[in-house]
Amino acid sequence: MSDSSTLSAAVAALPGWFTLDPVRPQLLGTRCTACGTYYFPRQQLFCRNPDCAGETFEDVALSRTGTLWSYTNAAYPPPEPYVVKEPYQPFGIAAVELERECMIVLGQLARGVDLARLCIGQRMELVLEPLDDGKLIWKWKPAA
Repeated sequence: MSDSSTLSAAVAALPGWFTLDPVRPQLLGTRCTACGTYYFPRQQLFCRNPDCAGETFEDVALSRTGTLWSYTNAAYPPPEPYVVKEPYQPFGIAAVELERECMIVLGQLARGVDLARLCIGQRMELVLEPLDDGKLIWKWKPAA
């Protein structure tokens, strides 16, 4: 998103899940202090690593870039009970392996990203875009 004045008054669709930095947004997660395993969304109760008994976590800003691991299109509307705004607008979904954390994070593709031009292994970066209600969410686009 390029208009930083819009972001300064912006509201996150999921408060606390990502920063609202208009230039370098980041997902917010946690890291187990015992074994170093990263989590997104945040983990607070116990480490899910089977080799770790850790129960304490530190908040961390996650990598904002990664590698395209997989992608698909949502060419059809989801089934009930989801409410779909008509007419339905298909969108792309990307699975991106974060650079430092080596974990996969899903997200929509940014507006204007052509699925036909994507390729597995491509560098991706996190961006923010508004939903229909104006609240911001993270999305993925090819890195510049």
